[in-house]
Amino acid sequence: MCQLMKFTFNLPTLITNCSNNYGPFQFPEKLIPLTILNALEGKPIPVYGNGKQVRDWLYVDDHVRALLLVALSGVPGETYNIGGHNALKNIDVIKTICQILDKVQSSKIEGITKYENLITFVDDRPGHDLKYAIDASKILKTLGWSPDENFNTGILKTVEWYLNNKEWWGKLQDVRNKETVN
Repeated sequence: MCQLMKFTFNLPTLITNCSNNYGPFQFPEKLIPLTILNALEGKPIPVYGNGKQVRDWLYVDDHVRALLLVALSGVPGETYNIGGHNALKNIDVIKTICQILDKVQSSKIEGITKYENLITFVDDRPGHDLKYAIDASKILKTLGWSPDENFNTGILKTVEWYLNNKEWWGKLQDVRNKETVN
């Protein structure tokens, strides 16, 4: 690698790429919080196409740990991929969330005995990628990093966070609902 590419303007740079993040404080329009919040509100849970799009999921705290490690121990000029090793179909992610909600908070919505009954298949987005994949073997091999959370532990923490933080996401939902009306 030429010196100019390795140190642009003599700045020691590091680049990271990551897979899909999830966890506390994620904006409600994203798949995981949208699923949780729609379920809790008794709204349809939209699934694009057949829901078989595959994504690798990385719990946000694991991503932060990896970024700190790269910043402190990474080699300038190198690129590190950060992945969760949790490649799952969107429909499986949604069903997992519904099953967790069924266990930890029974539906209070009349006529809904299982949150999974709220799943609604909608037209797929044009150009929707079937799979996002990332090879995170380099960060394990060179820096010894791997995620602490698997999807089951991370998604449980995430669902519990949304259940315990209605004040935070409720304000966002109120703003979104007002914008929809206007």
